[in-house]
Order: sequence, then C-alpha cells, then structure tokens
Amino acid sequence: MRETFVTTATALLDDPRTTIVLADISAAAFAPAARRYPDRVLNVGIREQLMVGVAGGLALTGQRPIVHSYAPFLVERAYEQIKLDLDHQGVGAVLVSVGASYDRAAAGRTHLAPADVALIDTLRDWTVHVPGHSDEVPGLLRDLVCGQDSAYVRLSTQSNARAYPDAGDLRVLRDAGRGAPLLVAVGPVLDAALAAVAGLPVTVAYTHRPRPFDTAGLRALAGTEVILVEPYLAGTSARVVGAALADRPHRLLALGVGRDDLRRYGSAEDHTRWHGLDAAGLRRSVEGFLAAVPVAA
Repeated sequence: MRETFVTTATALLDDPRTTIVLADISAAAFAPAARRYPDRVLNVGIREQLMVGVAGGLALTGQRPIVHSYAPFLVERAYEQIKLDLDHQGVGAVLVSVGASYDRAAAGRTHLAPADVALIDTLRDWTVHVPGHSDEVPGLLRDLVCGQDSAYVRLSTQSNARAYPDAGDLRVLRDAGRGAPLLVAVGPVLDAALAAVAGLPVTVAYTHRPRPFDTAGLRALAGTEVILVEPYLAGTSARVVGAALADRPHRLLALGVGRDDLRRYGSAEDHTRWHGLDAAGLRRSVEGFLAAVPVAA
C-alpha cells in the first residue's frame, strides 16, 4: 500500500494545487518527486506538529496538501495541530498514515497507534478510509485529493487477497439470508473474518470507509445480531452502529485491538493473534456471541 501511495501521490503532483508535506518518513521514496517539484514536496524534518501546521497554512492559500507519516506521529503526536490548524480553521487536507495499529510492533510502543481512528472521530465531518488492499488506494486517493474536505487514509502492511475498490458503502460478500447475524469487516481484517465464519449462518459485509459509516446499508442488512470487526481500537464504530439501530432491538459484538498495553514486541502477526483478530480468535468470539442467550428483562 505504501508504494502504491507514493506512486499515486507523485502522479497527483501534476495538479499545481497539490502539495506533499513530510516529516522525514518516506522522504527517500518521494525524492524523485521532490527534484521535479521542489516547491511542492516539502520535508520539514522530524517535526510532525510543524508538518500539520504547514499543511494548514497551505490549505488556507488554496493548496490541497497531502500529509504523510507513521500513524502515531501523524495523528497522536500532532493531534492538537490537526484540531486547531485544520479542523478549527475549516480547511481541508488529506492525511495518509502507515504503520497501522501494530504493523511496526518490532519498533516498540512508540510505533503502535490503534487509537488513531478514534482520535480522528472526535473531529467534525472527516472521511476515514482503511484500505484492505493496495488496489483500493489509487482511486480513493485521487478522489480525496480532488475534493476539499479533510480525510484520513490508513495504510497497512496487512492485506486481503482481493481488492474491492467500490466498497465505500457496505458491500455484501456473503449473504446468509434475511434475519441472519451480520458481520461488518473493515479494511484488512476481511479475509480473517470470512475464514472465521466459514460454515456459520452469518452475512458478511465489507467496507474500507468507516467514516461516514454506511448507516443506510447497515439498517437494510442488520437483523438482531451485529458483529463489528475493525483493525484498530475495539469499539471505535460501536457508537455509530448503536445510534443507527437505536430504534430496534439488537445485540452488538465489537471486535478490534484491545485496550490493554501488552508491553510486548513481536511481529504484526503475533499481535493479530494476541488481540484475537486472527481467524481462530475471531471464530471463538463469534461462536461465543451467537451461543449466548439474551437475558429477558
């Protein structure tokens, strides 16, 4: 996904309104673009707050900035500047991160950011995209850069086997019939979710755009039981799903990265297993949820 992003963003520099703002991360990958467009590929050094501040200033002049770094540096470290220099000023930028949740677990806690989408969710009217495959990146990035509003694109080293570029709204990939439990998978957890419910009467829908969440599609598909599988902090979209279904009885199982600090290194695959987001872990959670009988009031 990262390489696809670099290629697509470089091509978008043909539009003189586009500027790429970096804080050392991926600077080498963008070096050819910087030589061609020295005024519109800006590397501020390891100063992420300044990176976002520069993007806010560029946006005020009519530029469309693409702002890029690792997720914890881009969203958590520079959150105040995102809030003030973009959101409060009412200007738009496209924030693109790598290192989703625990992709760089071997680098330690400084490189883990499972709460990034939840933080962006505190802001007004942001679009959030979580691609599940590199082929989903070019189209959505072009659309966002050609727009005006603020957006967050969360790239990962984890990937599904197949791309679904048109899956902004919920796309049904497995239909178990009317009234069946509904599982919604976001981004690169789709393949594990499909494997987890193999042989179970569960409808599976996919999206790479959790914000705005496709609440109309959710209401059309959901029965009594809804399972939400997200590759970031568990429960991030629970409030959206709960509000969308507030007028009907339902049960919700929200799965994702747990809140406990594991204080462990390991690989991304290790963390997926430890957080129960591999197929076996998801299967245990889903079976336990479906087997539970609601207690009558």
